[in-house]
Amino acid sequence: MDIQNYMQALGQQARTASRALSRAGTNVKNHALRTIATEIRAAADTLKNQNELDLQAGRAKGLDAALLDRLELTDARIEGMAEGLEQIAALPDPVGEISNMNYRPSGIQLGQMRVPLGVIGIIYESRPNVTADAAGLCLKSGNATILRGGSEAINSNKAVAACIHRGLERVGLPTAAVQVVETIDRAAVGELITMTDYVDVIVPRGGKSLIERVSSDARVPVIKHLDGICHVYLDAAADLDMAEEIAFNAKCHRYGVCNAMETLLVDSAIAGEILPRLQQRYAAESVELRGCELTQIILTDINAATDEDWDTEYLAPILSIRIVDGLDEAMDHIHQHSSGHTETIVTEDYARSRRFLAEIDSSSVMVNASTRFADGFEYGLGAEIGISTDKIHARGPVGLEGLTSQKWIVLGSGQIRS
Repeated sequence: MDIQNYMQALGQQARTASRALSRAGTNVKNHALRTIATEIRAAADTLKNQNELDLQAGRAKGLDAALLDRLELTDARIEGMAEGLEQIAALPDPVGEISNMNYRPSGIQLGQMRVPLGVIGIIYESRPNVTADAAGLCLKSGNATILRGGSEAINSNKAVAACIHRGLERVGLPTAAVQVVETIDRAAVGELITMTDYVDVIVPRGGKSLIERVSSDARVPVIKHLDGICHVYLDAAADLDMAEEIAFNAKCHRYGVCNAMETLLVDSAIAGEILPRLQQRYAAESVELRGCELTQIILTDINAATDEDWDTEYLAPILSIRIVDGLDEAMDHIHQHSSGHTETIVTEDYARSRRFLAEIDSSSVMVNASTRFADGFEYGLGAEIGISTDKIHARGPVGLEGLTSQKWIVLGSGQIRS
């Protein structure tokens, strides 16, 4: 297969399909999403059979149990894909929304209209349910998409794509609106991320190495986050019971997620009281604690935190703890070590909470809440394509609105510029 020609053909077809999607009304898009959900349910046996081929190949290659679990399509996960598409259909359609309309002295009326980005390339690993989720979000936001899943899920992804194509055909939308790259050749990724004539945005979803490669080599704009080094700062004015619950939830609710706390900062005024309480809670969950010198004085049986720890996303039951002398020192630490994902302050002091909100420059900044809320569903977006720590266009959880842009519209009645 000539990879370059193959990918160029996908790009040309996607660009043409994107124009058709931009003309599709909300009812047509919602009908397509619900029809695809029906097709997925009807094809459950086929999906599981194709998925079994991937699972067998994965076991033969020695994939670990966690990866095989993410790869597997169970009845519940297939139903989850269908329900996810129906939930996207129920969300408000951002396309065509007009805002900020006002009259200028010339008499023209000026505003902004929300429009699709065009063609979105999505590169992801392992989980075949992402094929349906990503396709649904792109479809509802009026974007064509080229999906490049991991080689370990090639049969599953193609089977899901077949359901999507049948649904699109049934409602009269072009099947090229959603295309799955059907080669496992890694050169396809290199082509996809450099096809500036056909692809408007790339969204990588996967491990750090994948995102680093895409970010480094892409010529197409990328929506991404690289690390989730999230902080919780327990202020001297914190309610200690609240502080304990938030610090425990932010670390222990789930470990392998980007919005889990990786570093706990504690004001020295309350460290002697709150840290032993937290140590007891963390010990019950077998969380390994690594602390600064002051932390080790209070918690004598924990390991020392190294410079590397402050810059590490563990995605595991490991937590770094640093005792700080007040809000300024806590914010200095965050500015130096944060990945720009999510930070929380726990405090009853209004002025300090306002400073934290104003001065911490992450995609989500919270007061008295767990970092685990940094999620599209929890933010009321219904679904998300990922989380962005970039500062241009979409930032934080990226839902339907994040997959659109805005253009200026001008309404006149014959005005000419003098």
